[in-house]
Amino acid sequence: MRFTPHTAAERAAMLDALGFSEVMDLFADLPAEVRLGRDLNLPLGMPELELDRHVRSLADKNRHLGQMPSFLGAGAYDRFIPAAVSEILRRTEFYTSYTPYQPEVSQGTLQAIWEFQSLVAALYEMDVAQASLYDGATAAAEAMMVAVAETGRQGVVVARSVDPQVRSVIRTYAQGRSLQITELALDEDRCDLLELDRLLTDQVAVLIVQQPSFLGAIEPVAEMVESAHRVGALAVVIADPIAHAWLKPPGAYGADLAVGEGQGLGVAPSFGGPYVGLMAARQGLVRRLPGRIVGRTVDVDEKPGFVLTLQTREQHIRRQRATSNICTNQGLIALAATVYMSLVGPEGLRQVALLSHEGAEDLKGRLLAIPGVTALGPAKTFYEFAIRLPKDAREVNRRLLADGFIGGYALAADYPELGAGSWLLAVTEKRTKDEIAAFAKAVADAL
Repeated sequence: MRFTPHTAAERAAMLDALGFSEVMDLFADLPAEVRLGRDLNLPLGMPELELDRHVRSLADKNRHLGQMPSFLGAGAYDRFIPAAVSEILRRTEFYTSYTPYQPEVSQGTLQAIWEFQSLVAALYEMDVAQASLYDGATAAAEAMMVAVAETGRQGVVVARSVDPQVRSVIRTYAQGRSLQITELALDEDRCDLLELDRLLTDQVAVLIVQQPSFLGAIEPVAEMVESAHRVGALAVVIADPIAHAWLKPPGAYGADLAVGEGQGLGVAPSFGGPYVGLMAARQGLVRRLPGRIVGRTVDVDEKPGFVLTLQTREQHIRRQRATSNICTNQGLIALAATVYMSLVGPEGLRQVALLSHEGAEDLKGRLLAIPGVTALGPAKTFYEFAIRLPKDAREVNRRLLADGFIGGYALAADYPELGAGSWLLAVTEKRTKDEIAAFAKAVADAL
């Protein structure tokens, strides 16, 4: 076994200090059948300067968002992040802060969480928001569990137009509780409302729908929420926070819980995480919410202060009565979203949404003018939309990458019924008119 860069004398000295004579004596407790029996297939060690050059050469092989325009969305978006977000995030009092169990020494952390909750509740127009969850998928699954606990029912109706990865997490959660998951079918690019009426029975605990949907369609969520309430079920809306700077918020049409992925709020795509899950609810569900809720109060001198008002962590608070085993919140990433929302403000958020929508409409029009390209369906869209290409979308993506563009999301793997040419595209406020025009031309050339 190779132990470079140590010399033989150094290895002997270390073994002697440990009371061993051979290196393999360190592994005497491991059965022979589970040992590798050979050296690891690793290169020899390098001097630091040489290693630095080697790692940089490997990194240079990556193609990243800073090098080429991206039209890929499907849950992670290339949005502009003001420099102040990372500057504040890196302050040691935030970057190294610990779980705020002791409010008297955690006022800054608690206030940051309280501000986050307040902004999320305002964005969704809901009564209360909790301190954040791991990501949007976890938030949706936890909202389902809230509804099951509240209603005592076992049925769950999830729209097929919900993000496939979110549906996968929901199914994983449901297995442990033997919940009955039923998918609401698509009617072209939107939910099938006639099918919804058939699926909603007095055994259904919750309806879960996404707005805009994973396919980019603006769903008739108000009508769907009303249908759920008619049978005594709760309604969970997975609400995109950027789009809802313009769209009617879930609280305005009676949603019981609103959840979402906060990545677009000042958080870089970062190869898939860490992200931050948003969750807000009507007041009557506050004691069933997972995780923590920070409250603002006053001390004996009438000075404002912040405390952990509610925390459902099962180990030390609710124990067997807990409705969730979520024990924490995404404090640092939630802070990034808080700083972002504070910086851009309501009007800035509306401007981000509007620029994204206008860019998407521009690109959609250019692509639909290409012979053989058709819309997936008649639904209105916001900044993400799905189309059908006369070629396999994966092949088109490969051509676009060679031309210096990150293409869209090939839908066939998750929605085989839509065909190999089904393609999901997103446009954010970062995309310029020239980039949109050049991308449309590159698509036409690829077809």
